Amino acid sequence: MVETFLFELGCEELPSAAVRSLSEQLGKLLQKALTELNLSFGEIQTFATPRRLAVKVDDLSLQQPTQHLLKKGPALAQAYDKLGQPTQALQGFARACQVDIADLNTIATDKGQWLAYQETRPGHQTCELLPGIMQEVLNKLAIAKPMTWGEGQYRFARPVHWLVMMLGADLIAAEFYGLSTQAHTFGHRFHAPDAIKLEHARDYEPKLHASYVLANFDTRKQTIKTQIETLACQHQALAVIPDELLEEVSAICEWPEALIGEFESRFLDIPAEVLMTSMQTHQKCFALQDESAKLQPFFVAVSNIKVSSSAIKQGNEKVMHARLNDAAFFYEQDKKQPLSALIPATQKVIFQEKLGTLADKSHRILHLMLHLAAELKLEHDVVERAALLSKCDLLTGMVGEFPNLEGLMGRYYALHDNEVPEVAQALYEQYLPRFAGDKLAQSALGIALSLSDRIDTLVGIFAIGQKPNGMKDPFKLRRHALAVVRMLIELPGLDLRRLLHTALGQFEHIKLKISSSQLLNDLHEFIFERLQSWLTAQDISTDKIQAVRVVQDNDLHDVYQRVQVLDAYTKNAQFIDFMQACKRVNNLLANIDKLEDRPIDTTLLSAPAEQALLHAITQSREALTHQTAHKDYRAMFDTLLTLSSPIEVFFNE
Repeated sequence: MVETFLFELGCEELPSAAVRSLSEQLGKLLQKALTELNLSFGEIQTFATPRRLAVKVDDLSLQQPTQHLLKKGPALAQAYDKLGQPTQALQGFARACQVDIADLNTIATDKGQWLAYQETRPGHQTCELLPGIMQEVLNKLAIAKPMTWGEGQYRFARPVHWLVMMLGADLIAAEFYGLSTQAHTFGHRFHAPDAIKLEHARDYEPKLHASYVLANFDTRKQTIKTQIETLACQHQALAVIPDELLEEVSAICEWPEALIGEFESRFLDIPAEVLMTSMQTHQKCFALQDESAKLQPFFVAVSNIKVSSSAIKQGNEKVMHARLNDAAFFYEQDKKQPLSALIPATQKVIFQEKLGTLADKSHRILHLMLHLAAELKLEHDVVERAALLSKCDLLTGMVGEFPNLEGLMGRYYALHDNEVPEVAQALYEQYLPRFAGDKLAQSALGIALSLSDRIDTLVGIFAIGQKPNGMKDPFKLRRHALAVVRMLIELPGLDLRRLLHTALGQFEHIKLKISSSQLLNDLHEFIFERLQSWLTAQDISTDKIQAVRVVQDNDLHDVYQRVQVLDAYTKNAQFIDFMQACKRVNNLLANIDKLEDRPIDTTLLSAPAEQALLHAITQSREALTHQTAHKDYRAMFDTLLTLSSPIEVFFNE
């Protein structure tokens, strides 16, 4: 027989980032626990709102099946000594099983005979197991910053207020966090604050819905998205709906109702990115655009209560006006002085205690950019200007209020100051890519600035002995290293070790704990590991990457080209035949003590197969010389594959 199981934990408002995470953990941990106890079950559905976490299991078996346990002990040959007496290994096994030696059985396996203990245990009723199961699940939940309450003996993300645990129509009595389980839940804090009696576990979701709670996270998220898009359509606009914001808004409401508000069109003179950041960061609202992506003077807010009064709309508009007014103030104030006026101030802002100020970092970046200038065909004056201005926007009021606008505001302010457009664009592109999969800098100056900035950070942090350790990476060095990898594979001819060595030369004042060569090796390995991870994510096997690394690991562009060609050709049946031919050649050469590179005496080649092979090798060598010089790896493979047939004929004839 089967029944529906329900567990709900009601608590104070959870952090938005914890709502989905804890819900998913709850479902996965319960699934694992039920599986380990051999309890059959159907669909597991989780629910999550700011005030509750719940899980419902359909078709849960009411009885644990009979368990047939087999514990294998020592091999029969090691169980008794020469006098036929039990060895210590056998005696210890019997004690562990809490039985006499006479109760053990001998079993035959493919590795011989072994002593074992076979036990049959009747299964427990599921209702008896559930309290222990849920206690184990709750204990295993990973909570970033747990809170304590009472006498400090209870710990959870937020203090717990109620618990529900039912199997079908029956209450499963248990106690967690000092509270007893019950058969009633609670609806919306304002619209349905009274207790809601649950007659059956399957009534949970519909009864909450009738009490103004959309308990299913994904359903609530889709409802919000649909409401926003509907309101946008009514105003002939398109909604900007970042998934991260949609996820956060879904985690802070139980009964979402979207409403549209307006703001003064004068605010549209502020850069659109500033307005959207203010809306999204402070108000958790969604911006509207027209079909040409031009921002419109509207926004969509999501309320956690029924929107039954215009006062809610007016309240949101009032707060939005204040927020946008602050953004306008920062923007106008920042423009009162040129970005370059902030260069002296960078000397007073510490980048890192042992690595100096932002001004020090800017000068190190300049040194690296000049190293790259010839390769990227950059003019000295634009390189110097970009480097010196690179960190100035960090000192503006706008970036101080919205740190995620760094670089972007640098570009806007530089253009306002009539800086060279190439410099302004580089100030924005220095932070690209911002995350895995993000676009790369496109301009040569932007690439040079971004690459130099990240290499300076990597070398500097490694130099002071603070490289990533396990999961800890406070300076986001793994992200910087991946960005370096992605840029270098697009830039032919750049030597990674040389870049690192050049950067390390700017840190001579730092006393290294290891030799400079060891530090460079460690850092090179750290960056190459990111390349390997990036390539394996594209289904390129590690053995191919390592094969290429034997001949190239400094020019990452060249590494990438070689790996791509090798991966493509190893899937070719003709390549497999060629490898078999090479294996036969290697086996033959293995019997020769010393190989000498000397002219071939063609008079010794009498058989047609010998002469044909020599002719093929001679032609291939000429082609390979040209192809190698131009790094045309596909053509090189095609040339090598032409040798398969003459080698095979040579061995067969």
